[in-house]
Amino acid sequence: MSFNFLKGEIPTSLFNCSRLVELHLHSNSLSQVVPWELGSLRKLVLLDLGRNNLKGKFPASLGNLTSLEELSFVANIMEGEIPNDIARLANMVDLQLATNNFSGVFPQAIYNMSLLENLNIIDNGFFGSLRSDIGNLLPHLQGLFIGNNSFSGAIPATLPNISNLQNLGMEINSLTGNLEFFGALSNCTQLSELLVAYNRLAGDLSTSIANLSTNINILELQSNFISGSIPHDNGNLINLNILSLGNNLLTGALPTSLGKLSGLEEFSVGSNKMSGEIPSSLGNITRLESLWLFNNSFEGSIPPSIGKCSHLLYFYLQDNKLDGTIPQEIMQIAPLVLLNMSNNLLTGSLPETVGSLEHLGTLSVAHNRLSGKLPETLGKCLLMVQLDLQGNSFDGTIPDISGLLGIKEVDFSNNNLSGSIPGYFANFSSLEHLNLSINNFEGKVPTEGKFKNATIVSVSGNINLCGGVLELKLKPCKHSSFSKKVLIGISVGVSALLVCCEEYPVNRLAMGEALKELITIREKFFRSKRRARH
Repeated sequence: MSFNFLKGEIPTSLFNCSRLVELHLHSNSLSQVVPWELGSLRKLVLLDLGRNNLKGKFPASLGNLTSLEELSFVANIMEGEIPNDIARLANMVDLQLATNNFSGVFPQAIYNMSLLENLNIIDNGFFGSLRSDIGNLLPHLQGLFIGNNSFSGAIPATLPNISNLQNLGMEINSLTGNLEFFGALSNCTQLSELLVAYNRLAGDLSTSIANLSTNINILELQSNFISGSIPHDNGNLINLNILSLGNNLLTGALPTSLGKLSGLEEFSVGSNKMSGEIPSSLGNITRLESLWLFNNSFEGSIPPSIGKCSHLLYFYLQDNKLDGTIPQEIMQIAPLVLLNMSNNLLTGSLPETVGSLEHLGTLSVAHNRLSGKLPETLGKCLLMVQLDLQGNSFDGTIPDISGLLGIKEVDFSNNNLSGSIPGYFANFSSLEHLNLSINNFEGKVPTEGKFKNATIVSVSGNINLCGGVLELKLKPCKHSSFSKKVLIGISVGVSALLVCCEEYPVNRLAMGEALKELITIREKFFRSKRRARH
């Protein structure tokens, strides 16, 4: 009865079914505690109560189910320690306790389950260290998932003894030690996933990673204290889909051999201490979807060959020392959703072809040395949410981007832009931040829509702007050209009347009255100007 809308508690009358072998109640809305009467179903081989709202503790009575091979409490809100009574479940093959609030040290009873093939206890509150002989006690493990707990200590040296190990997930813990176990894992010829990110592992990235199984698909080592350089013979890992090495202490250059990893879909070395030029061979990884190279010391130009990565969605290059111009080829990667090149030394202009990136949601080229006019085609990036162009030398007027109705953040500050502020910004309903400060904008600042909120709009450092809401503290605008025209008209009128009075004396009396009226109007006009100044 999995995948229904059952709710309430599990009825105790169900436990009269003494011959029951399998009970599937996965993905319902069952609540309350797991009844201890479950322990009476002694013929039970499979029990799946995952993805409900079950609470309370793990029933010790389940230790009576000595025939049980598969047990799942995944994604409930159960708590407390795992009772030692389950040590009698010697036939257990698949134990799924992930995403609950279980706590305590690694359940010692599990070490008795010598037939265990899959163990998933991720996302709980377990702590302590693993026994060093776990690889000998659980020799049939294929999947071991203990991520997102509070385990500490070294990764057991006996894990490589599990020759059938396929998936090893130990991420988001406090595990320590060096990477020597990498070399030993070469014994696990079926290994496809190795996840040890967000721990406290240290030491050089050994060349032994190249000796890992050629079947490995995912290798995640980010957010540790790993040093050294990326081995040049990493190209042996021909089936890698994800290689994450970010937020470590890696140095050296990116090896050209990375181009051999043709199946790579995600590659990250962000936030390290790497240097040198970005190898053009990265363009050979045509299936690449995410490329994270930010916060290093890469230099030289951006290789145009990256344009061959026609499936690229996310491209992070910020916070490096890259120079040269932005390659036109980058603007031909149609699926791009995010492009961040900020905080580099890039020169030249923003390519006119940026408008062909119709799926672009974030564009940041802030704090470079770019110049020239902003391309009109920016207005074609209709899915844009964030546009950061600050800290360059762009000039001219803001192009028509009135179609970017979903945009949330626009930053044009610290450039040489001029002209008036487009009024259409007032109608951007999603706008949360508009920074136009330190430019050469002029004229009256709009006061409608988003411009009513001074916490959203920043226009400081534009000496020729005026008006706007009071919170912006801009000078009042001078009278418009219309007022000047009125003044000129009055003066001309007075002069014309004087001439008429000289040429046509018979109308002098009538003309005199009209002249007095015009002079009165002129005096009122000047009085109103004086009041406006004060």
